[in-house]
Amino acid sequence: MNTREPVVANDEQCILGEGPVWDATRNRLLWVDIRRGMVFTGKLQPDGTVTTTDRFEFDQTVGAVAVAVNGDLLIAGADRLIVRHPDGDIDLGPSILPPSSGRRLNDGKVDMQGRFVVGTLCLTGESNSEILVRVDQDSETHVIDDDLTLSNGLAWAPNGYRFYSIDTLRQVVYSRSYYPDGALGPRTEFLRVSEGYPDGMCLDAEDHLWIAMWGLGEVRRYSPTGELVQTVTVPAPHVSSVSFAGPLLETLVITTATQDLSDEQLEQFPFSGHLFTVEPGVLGLPQLPWRGFAPSFTK
Repeated sequence: MNTREPVVANDEQCILGEGPVWDATRNRLLWVDIRRGMVFTGKLQPDGTVTTTDRFEFDQTVGAVAVAVNGDLLIAGADRLIVRHPDGDIDLGPSILPPSSGRRLNDGKVDMQGRFVVGTLCLTGESNSEILVRVDQDSETHVIDDDLTLSNGLAWAPNGYRFYSIDTLRQVVYSRSYYPDGALGPRTEFLRVSEGYPDGMCLDAEDHLWIAMWGLGEVRRYSPTGELVQTVTVPAPHVSSVSFAGPLLETLVITTATQDLSDEQLEQFPFSGHLFTVEPGVLGLPQLPWRGFAPSFTK
C-alpha cells in the first residue's frame, strides 16, 4: 500500500470500535468493539486491508486490550481487569470500579515500564469525577486523575518521561512529566480544541500526536508545540482511535463507530464502524508489552 487516503480495511462493523494495538511479536493487529464486548485479532496485508483471524467475546463491555510478551491479553472489562491466556483460560485481575456503578472502564494503554493505565467514563449523565489510574504488577491501583469528564486517549513520549492524556468532553489534551517510579509532574493543558471531541491518540517517531476527532471524521496530527500540521479525512464521522502498525510501523490504523449516528448519517457514511488504514508518510512508535501481574494477584 502506498496511499495518503484512508482505505476500508476490514469487513467487521463495530458499534464502538476502539483501541487498535499492534502486537509486533506475533505480527498481528488487535482492536475492540466496546459495546459488543469483542476483541478482534487480524493480519495486516500489504494492500492495507486487515484479515480477521480471531474473535474473543466477553459478557461485558471491553474498553481496551493490551498484550503481554507471553501472549496473555489484558482486557479492560466493565469494572475490572481480566486476563485471557493463549489457551483460553481466564483470570480476574483487580477491580477498578464498584460493580453497577453507572460507570465503566474506557481507553487504556501500557506505559514504558509495562504497567497498565486506564480511565473511566460515566454511563448515566454528566460527570466531573471520572478517574485515570495506573495498575502496577502487584495489582496496586494508583490514581493519576480523579476530576475528569471522560477519560480517553493516552500517549507517552519516546523516552517515557512525558505523558499525554485526553479529557474528551472538556476537549482538552493534558501533558505532564511521568517518571519510572510512578511520580508525576503537574498537569498542564497542552491542547484545547473548539470543534469535535478528541478521543484516542498515539505518538509518531517525530514526537507528533495523532488524535482521532469524534464527530469530525478526522485524524489530526499536532506538532510538539500543539500546532495542527496534518489532517486525514475519514469517511466516518465518529473516528474513535488510532495506532501505528506494520513491520516498520508505517501504517496508521483508524477505528470508527456507528454509535450515536442517525439513520441518515449511517446511509451517508455506510463504512462507519469499520477499520481504516492509511500510510501518512511518517513512522510510528512501538507499543510496549504489558508486564503482567504477579501470579498471586489474579484469581
